[in-house]
Amino acid sequence: MTTRFSVIRDTTPASAITKGAAVALGNFDGVHLGHRAVISAAVDMARKRGAPAYAVTFEPHPRSFFSPNTPQFKLTELRDKLRLLAGTGLDGAVVMTFDARRAGTTAQDFINHDLIERLGVSGISVGFDFHFGKGRTGSPALLAAEGPKLGIEVHIQSHIDADGSAVSSTAIRNALGQGQIDEASTLLGYPWFISGEVVHGEKRGRDLGYPTANIRLDPACGLRHGIYAVRVGIGDKRVGGVASFGRRPTFDNGAPLLEVFLFDFKGDLYGQRPDVAFIGFIRDELKFDGIDALVRQMDDDSAKARAMLAAAPDAFPKLGIVTD
Repeated sequence: MTTRFSVIRDTTPASAITKGAAVALGNFDGVHLGHRAVISAAVDMARKRGAPAYAVTFEPHPRSFFSPNTPQFKLTELRDKLRLLAGTGLDGAVVMTFDARRAGTTAQDFINHDLIERLGVSGISVGFDFHFGKGRTGSPALLAAEGPKLGIEVHIQSHIDADGSAVSSTAIRNALGQGQIDEASTLLGYPWFISGEVVHGEKRGRDLGYPTANIRLDPACGLRHGIYAVRVGIGDKRVGGVASFGRRPTFDNGAPLLEVFLFDFKGDLYGQRPDVAFIGFIRDELKFDGIDALVRQMDDDSAKARAMLAAAPDAFPKLGIVTD
């Protein structure tokens, strides 16, 4: 068995795919606690057989394919989803392109061709509510019925609760949209995070004594506008900070931007892609009458952020290394 996390794509030759794997099947947006239960079952099946364990996922998300003009708030972009998957104990991921051909593939053809012939799976783990195939006719019940005929083990994961709340990607999006960072973290099993390239801004923060690293998030990001305590990953280093996500009503009320002030940090991050994990919500965006009032509030926000970070000293997502 290998410890490297590799990615199998549609272009990967069948001869390069290790047969006999147990697979976790799903979209895995967020790789939350429910997803992790599905993944854990696949890993357990694989270890018993001395076989690899893969996640089988789709890109783009089927919702984006069927409703291309409807903004989709994705919890994780593909790059970060793979890094999260790589931190779960899986040996790799199979990324299937979701296009017109895939949308037209029947559930039975998906099982017979994609899972059995191409991947040669020996076991499948799936969530109770996952559907696949043309017209979403594929179901966990179909997999359970076909498994014995094909000689493969099938595990169906029932729903997962966390602190009395049902775990789902939709519930996590709703929590983030309301600034309920603790709730989102509970359902995910880790602090929600984004990664993105640091870009040049207006440099106002420097003049205020709060220089920021600016990152433009996906326009469909549904995170509540406001001020947050964050922990930033820069390579192997973790740095605390306070971040503003929103339109900067005191200045220009422009396009949403994530502005991160790092505590006790000196360095140039332009062009880098740090990971920003959201640890706590501090307040909504406010419009200030003057710079002095704004700076006083930023001082207060920083103190609150430091306290939140001190209360959660190890909070950060577990990310693996992806070889692609």
